[in-house]
Amino acid sequence: MSEKKADPWVRTVRLPWTIDSVPQVRAEIVADLHAGDLPESVVEEAETVVAELVANAILHGRPMPDGTVRARWRARPPRVEIEVTDGGSGKQPKPKPQADWAPSGRGLRIVRSLAYEWGVSDDDGHTMVWAALGGASRRRI
Repeated sequence: MSEKKADPWVRTVRLPWTIDSVPQVRAEIVADLHAGDLPESVVEEAETVVAELVANAILHGRPMPDGTVRARWRARPPRVEIEVTDGGSGKQPKPKPQADWAPSGRGLRIVRSLAYEWGVSDDDGHTMVWAALGGASRRRI
């Protein structure tokens, strides 16, 4: 008996350039992935990763020309790829060295620890950080 796999889907949301967008995107990705029957562990990881990436974009990048940050996820159960795109910052996002007492700077280290793969792309002045959860992505680093 073979198990039927869910059809893949893509969801894109444009969020206001404010830190208040973080809880909004968390709620949206959780609702969307639960509806798609992804494993609970992948949904929880996706919630954390999208929150970290959107917060980092808002704190360290610039808004898109329309004043937003874009979050997109592609789900093909049991996998999901998350992309967060901002208007660029002139600096390549990278994990900061471990600092036990630092009040911030753990976001990309958290993403790196949860993701099967992750990466950064700079195109047309925009910065996109992506992460694959639940297994390998379709892209290669």
